[in-house]
Amino acid sequence: MSIQLGMKTCLVALAAAGAVSAFAQASTNWPTRAIKTVVAYPPGTPGDVTLRLIADRVGTALGQPFIIDNKPGAAGNIGAEVVANSPADGYTLLETPDATFTINPLVYQKLNFKPESIVPITTLVTFSQMLVCHPSVPVRSVADLRNHAKSRSLSYASGGVGSPGHLVMEMFLSATGTKMTHVPYKGPVPAAQDLLSGQVACAFLVSNAVAPHVKAGRLVGLAMSGRKRSNLVPEVPTMQEAGVANFEATFAEMLYAPRGVPPEVIRRVQTEVAKALQQPDVRERLAGIDVEPVGSSPEEAARRIQAEAERWAPVVRQINLRLE
Repeated sequence: MSIQLGMKTCLVALAAAGAVSAFAQASTNWPTRAIKTVVAYPPGTPGDVTLRLIADRVGTALGQPFIIDNKPGAAGNIGAEVVANSPADGYTLLETPDATFTINPLVYQKLNFKPESIVPITTLVTFSQMLVCHPSVPVRSVADLRNHAKSRSLSYASGGVGSPGHLVMEMFLSATGTKMTHVPYKGPVPAAQDLLSGQVACAFLVSNAVAPHVKAGRLVGLAMSGRKRSNLVPEVPTMQEAGVANFEATFAEMLYAPRGVPPEVIRRVQTEVAKALQQPDVRERLAGIDVEPVGSSPEEAARRIQAEAERWAPVVRQINLRLE
């Protein structure tokens, strides 16, 4: 009996060792086929544009095609669910803003994936949003807006409840003691359209999307949410320069993998992505869409997610924001 048990234990151990060896061999040979990156937002968003700029370079460096597959919806949750349920073999990655993992777990009562089942590879780029108002609103600065809102009922648009534009505006309203009425839309595009037509007064929107309208006088740029001015409309001050002390809200487009992908695979992807992001022509084109290339290590990317989750938690609690 004990001999049989010992033989079974030995066979199990040998099988496990064989599986580990095969797994190690597979990661050593990786990649042997195309790598698919699920982009959890529509084409044209900062992360999508960034990946398309570097996809050929990364694919050439890895020796296999780097394919982009857009699966937008539910503030990034749909794409994240697809990747969370994918094999941890390095052939399916995820690109989505950090908000999918810093804000969504705080807001959504039920997620169809476990956030801890996905790990960060790198921060691709960071970007800010711009506070803009329709020209019919008689404000030309943040101070003007604060004063005007005291005696007028003003509305603001966002790309949806719980979207970055919603939370940044709520952070601003809290920091300045200002009141405005939230008008959520199904995405930033319809929000921008109604803002341009004057249906709503103001909004925080991605700077590269609104910069042309600010230049043309169709919108008034009041302030940037981050610590840096826009490359596209440098005359617009940061929120801190506009008098709101310690205000900062930047977002990041990040690359992720299912938990369990071998560390050497994650490192290799991060290395090649970081190299591509530092190429002069890539940096120039990214500056043209008002984003800043990063290419951080997996550890740095993980620290960013933790820090941003802690930053947004008080805002979510303050407005009692919960979504199904």
